Amino acid sequence: MNINQFKGTGVALVTPFKSDLSIDFDALKQHIEHVSNGGVEYLVVLGTTGEAPTISAEEKNQVIEFVFANNPRNLPVVYGLGGNSTKWVVDQLDLVKNYDLAAILSLSPYYNKPSQIGIQKHYEAIADASPFPVILYNVPARTSSNVTAETTIALSKHPNIIGTKEASGNLSQCMTIEQNTPDDFILISGDDELTLPMMSFGCVGAISVIANIQPKTFSDMIRFGLEGNFKEANKLHMAMMKGYDLVGREGNPVSVKTGLEALDLMKRDVRLPLFEGSKELLRHFKMYLGDK
Repeated sequence: MNINQFKGTGVALVTPFKSDLSIDFDALKQHIEHVSNGGVEYLVVLGTTGEAPTISAEEKNQVIEFVFANNPRNLPVVYGLGGNSTKWVVDQLDLVKNYDLAAILSLSPYYNKPSQIGIQKHYEAIADASPFPVILYNVPARTSSNVTAETTIALSKHPNIIGTKEASGNLSQCMTIEQNTPDDFILISGDDELTLPMMSFGCVGAISVIANIQPKTFSDMIRFGLEGNFKEANKLHMAMMKGYDLVGREGNPVSVKTGLEALDLMKRDVRLPLFEGSKELLRHFKMYLGDK
């Protein structure tokens, strides 16, 4: 397994919609070109940012096939596949087994609020069944349960679990994971604004939301960080502080789609229960991106 392909920036791709809320494949093609030309290292499709909860199984197949067919730099593709039924996730693996995926990104179980041993057994079952490497995804703000450092360390021993996307916001937890997992187990940031601090103690990059909007700036920041040039990396980090704020203002992916409309890459349409970003947010994005 070549973990080096995950060093750098993975972009959590949005799924563009037309005004009738059908998938806008023309905009998706344009957007893949935008992030690819910006220099990201890999694509992450149908995660939270891609509005996976409201996309049908048929549409998911259409999206993944389209991404592979319209991938100008032949970037590695990671597929978002998580859920709160272990059996359902395992069954879904069979539907994507024929794709040339670099990995599965699997959200920890939500709503059920399982114990740590339940979370561990859930991930082990997925990893045992998966034909692809598995990257854990810990985002307590969305799942209402934290995958603790101890659970992540235990899971790092599974041969098919190669890393974790940490969006807990707990730097102490992240440091404990980095300190106590094998060298070939990768720590990936799930918080754009915490990525650079996390890189100071071993994080290899991010699966990023803001990279949809500013792929070059964010990817360059990551590359400087990987080179140990934190002076230059910090300049780019500070230049994006306003962007980090705007991307978080009205939630994800509502805000990032509003930023992409400001760039004329797509409309800010989302599917209910999400609701489109405000005109005020669109105005702020136009002001921010107009300076770039």
